[in-house]
Amino acid sequence: MVGMMRRGEIWVANLNPTRGAEVGKVRPVLVLQADWLTEQGARTVVAVPLSTKTRSDSSALRFTIKARERLKADSHLIIEKIRAVDRSRFGEGPLARVDEVEFAEIERQLSLVLDMG
Repeated sequence: MVGMMRRGEIWVANLNPTRGAEVGKVRPVLVLQADWLTEQGARTVVAVPLSTKTRSDSSALRFTIKARERLKADSHLIIEKIRAVDRSRFGEGPLARVDEVEFAEIERQLSLVLDMG
């Protein structure tokens, strides 16, 4: 059973199987979902996957989270791959937590992807 996840925490999730261009593998994800929704027992959690690989053609859509706590390597949020993940797909966590300044920048980039600002 997965413990209580909080907005801004990084957890491990199994994103397989995938379809088409979805991001797969067992990898860290950043929890974006509001805590009140998670606390109410929502069966899915809105998250964004991380990757240790960088792509120069999408740098505007990447945010680097430096290795810290139990996140062993510098990782890059794949902002445009936001998704709802079933709770059963989550494993180890939290590995780390982003701070308020980092989360504000992540929200800014997310608003660009969603054309909300």
